[in-house]
Formats: sequence, C-alpha cells, structure tokens
Amino acid sequence: MGTVTLGVSIAVPEPYGSLLQELREGFGDPAAHGIPTHVTLLPPTEVDESALPEIRTHLAQVAVVGRAFPMRLSGTGTFRPLSPVVFIQVVEGTSSCSWLQERIRDTSGPVPRELQFPYHPHVTVAHGIAEEAMDRAYAELADYEASWTSIGFALYEQGADGIWRKLRDYPFGTGPSGVPAQFAHVDEPTLQP
Repeated sequence: MGTVTLGVSIAVPEPYGSLLQELREGFGDPAAHGIPTHVTLLPPTEVDESALPEIRTHLAQVAVVGRAFPMRLSGTGTFRPLSPVVFIQVVEGTSSCSWLQERIRDTSGPVPRELQFPYHPHVTVAHGIAEEAMDRAYAELADYEASWTSIGFALYEQGADGIWRKLRDYPFGTGPSGVPAQFAHVDEPTLQP
C-alpha cells in the first residue's frame, strides 16, 4: 500500500458552494474546479493508506459528539503577505470549527497534524494568483453573506489529477430530544445512543 492525501472539511452547501467555486474560477484560480467550496478542519495531510480504517473510526467518534451549529459567512479577509490567499470570513461557527479541528488533529488520534499557522476558519476564494486578481476577489466579495446550519463534516481524498473527492460524510449526533443542539461542553462531551 502507498500513501494518500486526505483532508477533512465542512462543505459550503448549495447554492453558495457552486457560486463561490465559479467566482474563484472567474478570478483565475486554476485549482478552483478541483476543490469543493469548504471550511477546512484538517488541511491536506499525507497518510499511509493502511491507516484509513483507523482514521474513519476516529472521525466517526468526533462526529458522534458533535452537534449541529449555525455557520455564517460575511465579507472578505486575506492572509497576505504571509500567504497568497483571499477568503470569505467565517463570522459565526468559528468556535465550533475550532473545537472540531482540535479533536480531529488530537495527538492521541491517527492524524496528529501540526499546523503551519494558527487555525483560522475561512472559505478560500483566491489562492496563489496574480495580485490584481486577488485584489479583485477581495473587493468584489466584500459584501458577501451566507448562512446555514452545519450538520456534519466530510473526509476527502486528493486524486493524482489534483481533484478532491469526498470519501464519506460524518453527520453530527443529536441532542437527547433528537433536535440538533450546540456542541456539548468541550471538557465533557457526551456520547449519544
């Protein structure tokens, strides 16, 4: 067995996902067609293919204690000059995204990934393109707004062709009443039957 490149993310649902992907392509980002619109929880990580069953089990354990939560995107931001990225800001749901990514990357789990920069949930709309195009993306999407309820995350694999493909969805658990609720307190998550 060889290695595979995996990522874990929260998909931006329709109609927002396709629209942002088309806009990203329109700004001249050649990677746009191969990257579904998302909020990253685990950045691209190379793992041994034999670790996939353990990773899937780990992700299911993280998801079962998760709870649906509101996500809201508003306006643009950038990581320039540190990184050539323009993004849509996540203004609601950031603490839940942080909670999830910490558990997914936990050192006791199968993907204990160190990050190059502090975690900052966002939706990339331009990456590594001409400065003028990055400026255009930043300006044109400055008033962008979207909101939805996040009900889970997904595991993706990057193919040899550079395209990211979903391997599996991981829906969050539900509260005792069966109605989606916020995350249980971080220190004492409760598994639901």
